[in-house]
Amino acid sequence: MADGKREEGSAVVVASPSSVAMARATRGGNPLEELSTRVKAVEAGFRAWMAKQPIQIEAAVSTAVGAVQGGAMGGLMGSLTADGGSLFPMPQPPPNADPQAMASFKQAQALAAGPLVQARNFAVMTGANAGISCIMRRIRGGEDIQGSMAAAFGSGALFSIVSGMGTPNPAVNAITTGVAFAVFQGGFFMIGQKFSKPKTEDTNYSRTRSMLHRLGLQKYEKNFKNGLLTDQTLPLLTDSALRDVKIPPGPRLLIIDQIRRFGLLK
Repeated sequence: MADGKREEGSAVVVASPSSVAMARATRGGNPLEELSTRVKAVEAGFRAWMAKQPIQIEAAVSTAVGAVQGGAMGGLMGSLTADGGSLFPMPQPPPNADPQAMASFKQAQALAAGPLVQARNFAVMTGANAGISCIMRRIRGGEDIQGSMAAAFGSGALFSIVSGMGTPNPAVNAITTGVAFAVFQGGFFMIGQKFSKPKTEDTNYSRTRSMLHRLGLQKYEKNFKNGLLTDQTLPLLTDSALRDVKIPPGPRLLIIDQIRRFGLLK
């Protein structure tokens, strides 16, 4: 056949990367939107997988993820505030300082230490907070002030232990720091609740909302509200009831399976 002509049934068209990109641009595709959609889909799938795992698996994974995030943040802070590069180096404690003052000074040093020390301290603190928060959510069925304060106490106590090694009375220091963390966290939680101004009707969907967030299906909360499927109706839910409120088949299966795992279906 002559050049420029194609033989029917035997022609092979090879698209170059540039032509693919031009075709996507012609169709109006946005690579950033596609990437964002894929990330959200992976995140939703991960949350759905986590919700099906035993509490010890979910807690372990949450702790590991929190520790990695805290370690990265602590390492970055340590690289910015280390004595070697800081304009205001940490002064040395007086030689005759009392034990309690030394303990407080060492904990202050933990917030101005090098990258490795900061990474360790923040990894322990954020990992413990994420793990305890996960356990409390499973036990109490959602986020509340008790679970938030318990997670803050545990993370504060462990932060005190790892950052104040070598100080006298480590148990007392750990309890004191944990209580301080819990009080601050409880105050922030109450302030956040006050300014968020939740609607009165939302209390009828607290367990439903928590379940949907665990599955990454929070966008279907409005479907439950439109169909008046409150927490009291969870034991009575059927596939047809979810179909009536226009929830797609895939999310319906995940919701029914989640409710069955918690023993709510009759």
